[in-house]
Amino acid sequence: MGNQTTPKTVLIAEGVRKSYGSKGNAQQVLQGIDLRVMAGEFVGIMGPSGSGKTTLLNTLATIDRATGGQVFINEHEISKMKDSQLSTIRRQHLGFIFQDYNLLDTLTVKENILLPVSLTNISNSEAEAEFNAIAEILDIKELAHKYPSEISGGQKQRTSAARALIHSPSIVFADEPTGALDSKAASNLLGNLHEINQARQVTIVMVTHDPLASSYCSRVVFLKDGHIFSELYRGEKTREAFFKDILDMQAVLGGGSQR
Repeated sequence: MGNQTTPKTVLIAEGVRKSYGSKGNAQQVLQGIDLRVMAGEFVGIMGPSGSGKTTLLNTLATIDRATGGQVFINEHEISKMKDSQLSTIRRQHLGFIFQDYNLLDTLTVKENILLPVSLTNISNSEAEAEFNAIAEILDIKELAHKYPSEISGGQKQRTSAARALIHSPSIVFADEPTGALDSKAASNLLGNLHEINQARQVTIVMVTHDPLASSYCSRVVFLKDGHIFSELYRGEKTREAFFKDILDMQAVLGGGSQR
């Protein structure tokens, strides 16, 4: 017998529901989502406009609270946690990449990236080594002392990605990370994320409306009307073949490239 170990489950959603509005006039956005994400996966979440993609991401990422069901991150049930406990979970376990970068204009690229580390016990030398390693992969090392106003959108998003990764989170949540980028900058970022996912086994969950972005993932979950409609696994397929599968599924869903 071999000694292969089963990948660890880093995220579990069980029967997750989310509604907005009062009881008499509630809008059900998520209608009982069951999802498991294993360590080292790169999972895309897609679906037509209004399918619940961003609501699901926000609920899994502790940004919003589920109306019903349970969410576990590294076996910690976040559904009922107090805000102070959620802050600790975010700091220790999660990284975030948003469409609009969320960089602080008064800090340099390097200072922005190292911000999450300032809240941990990581030593300066460890932080410096980690910065150099991640900045090298993301090709932003030479930008270390520039400010956000002095760099391009693609460079800002790669800085945002480095900040999300610097404290070695268990899972990185990315919400439309290529939404504000041109095609070349988007391809660069996605290639970087794929490389980091493969080389460092970083778990990534990414909401996107772009089938090209999803083709970099190892699995794509499709939502429709607040339910999981289908899933596709890349397996040994080329990215081009997986991209075609994603387009075919979008055609079935009638999602086009809507947000």
